[in-house]
Amino acid sequence: MRSTTLDVDGRKVFAVEAGHGEPVLLLHGYPQGASCWRHQIAALAESHHVVAPDWPGFGRSDPPTTAPTYDNETDRIERLVERLGWQRFSLCAHDYGGFIGLGYAIRHPERVLRVALLNTRAHGIFRPWFYRFSSGQHWVATRPVLSAAAQHLPLATLHHLALARCRKLGCFDSALEAEYLGWMNTPQGRRTFWEFFAHYSVPAVPWLAEGLATIRCPVSVIWGDRDPYIPFDTARQLADRIPHATLTRLRGADHYVMEERPREVTDALVSLLSMAPAPNR
Repeated sequence: MRSTTLDVDGRKVFAVEAGHGEPVLLLHGYPQGASCWRHQIAALAESHHVVAPDWPGFGRSDPPTTAPTYDNETDRIERLVERLGWQRFSLCAHDYGGFIGLGYAIRHPERVLRVALLNTRAHGIFRPWFYRFSSGQHWVATRPVLSAAAQHLPLATLHHLALARCRKLGCFDSALEAEYLGWMNTPQGRRTFWEFFAHYSVPAVPWLAEGLATIRCPVSVIWGDRDPYIPFDTARQLADRIPHATLTRLRGADHYVMEERPREVTDALVSLLSMAPAPNR
């Protein structure tokens, strides 16, 4: 594995890169970075060219130049892929990465060979309590007086407290968590945080559900069924509505499945990447 820096929209995007062969893009979720795929990269890189970026605004990457609206974020995937020089590639994505990655796969079927979706809100929304929480963040972020006051909140400390359960499960230790949350400790990071939630699409994006049946490439839905944020019914719906989808249910697993159950996730991804892709259209 080697680290690299890509220029996307004139901003620095940090990425981990490994292997040679057919391309694979790994997109992380919130609030992680490329390191969340640390258990999978080596195995996938045995036969593929793997790139795992810190998504713009997260981790070691610069914040994006344009507002992180849903359309802008899916377009950013395309510009990242163009920067890498890839024509077709497989996409493996978790949480927020899966949310924007699903939209990309629907809009660019000619680009995507295979898709893995891991514990992502995808075409639906969160569990009711987390939907209300996310709506509250959006409400604060879209009110200038409140968002200005919120710039002084200790965001990294608050996230550290919220992620205590995940540390106990062994998903990551404090040092790795500090890597994920470090960007929140700077004034720029705090501005990026509230900018993100000011443009975050909390309600469902209608055309995602409508587009599931149009996906023709192999899809692997990999899911921890004790996710406190996203119901397992979302995984069932993805597997039922996408024509060539399989469902791997990780019983008793939480939200950050690639870190909590690395061997099972790696095996599922290796299996997906061994499948013949959909014909080029």
